[in-house]
Amino acid sequence: MAADDSSTTILHLASGNGPITRTILSTPLRNASPTEIPIIDLSALSSSSILADRQHIATQIRTAATTNGFFYITNHGIDSTLISSAHSASLDFFRQDPTLKEPANTIHSTANKYIVGWKPPKTQKINHFEGADKRESFSLRYNPSWDPDAVLPLPDKIKQAIKVDEDGFPFTKTDVTVPHLKESIIPLYQAVLRLGRNLVRCFALALGLKENGFDNKFTYPDVSLAVNYYPPLDEVEVARNVSIGSHTDFQLFTILWQDDSGGLEVLTRQGQWLRAPPLKGTFVVNFADYMQRITNDKWVSTVHRVRNVSGGERISIPFFFGFNLDESCGTLDTCLEEGEEKKHEEISCWEWVERRIKHMNQMSKDEK
Repeated sequence: MAADDSSTTILHLASGNGPITRTILSTPLRNASPTEIPIIDLSALSSSSILADRQHIATQIRTAATTNGFFYITNHGIDSTLISSAHSASLDFFRQDPTLKEPANTIHSTANKYIVGWKPPKTQKINHFEGADKRESFSLRYNPSWDPDAVLPLPDKIKQAIKVDEDGFPFTKTDVTVPHLKESIIPLYQAVLRLGRNLVRCFALALGLKENGFDNKFTYPDVSLAVNYYPPLDEVEVARNVSIGSHTDFQLFTILWQDDSGGLEVLTRQGQWLRAPPLKGTFVVNFADYMQRITNDKWVSTVHRVRNVSGGERISIPFFFGFNLDESCGTLDTCLEEGEEKKHEEISCWEWVERRIKHMNQMSKDEK
């Protein structure tokens, strides 16, 4: 982050169109207000058959999407025991000696390029201008065998887009990783996958479409789960390091569970960093780049980062959601005002993700 003047700094970021910058205000970091990152009650998604109730949720989502692109969800239907089990198993995995985790290292994976398995400390740099992330992670891609709604066998065009690690759940068949990690992660994965599909129907309503307007684009979605482990930043590191660098997400939206340590920070359109503190019983939802494109920049793909200054370890579990990778979607007509032109060309989800990765990696090469 380079100095601009006494009141602002410049933040450098990767995007699907190359490096971009954001002007950051020098105002002190503070907690987000309920209007900046609202809490949205999803009770009616499962308990009500009345369209007006679901439309009310959609209206709240639209307001959040066009403000800062972040919101909390409560009464989401995810059993707390699934969360606590996944949290506990994740800590057991990460607290192991690195030599015990090494067989799960993504360098050994048969699907390494699809980010399946463990990424050790100092191997991830989501924002190359901010240095290496101070974290390690365990990641999974979409696997139809874990999707209760997947129709098998897979259509040929889907087979070409979905890459599944031949080891299934990475490396838990060996004795060197936590044996209950799979037993804990997969049920949570499945529950949040169902929640994500329900949210997609609310998003369709919020965008002026029928509830099922996106259903055929989420039959085999581009979903990934990551468990992030953040050791604490010490006083010296806080000034020059991040737990995970400033970035936007790639596809449509993310559903995030975070423990009670805090550290998630969200950048407003005005350039103010806000804390998104953990709220008991909630997930955090934020929109991503592809969603911003198809809404003609109406819905915000918001820059965010993590700085774990809690003094202890931190676990977060984000679920990244996107259309099927073979799907394509242009700017939605419902997002265009009269006489407004489309700002982005149509691009397939696969091409968009590849473009985002390419430009992020290019930043690393330019840095060298």
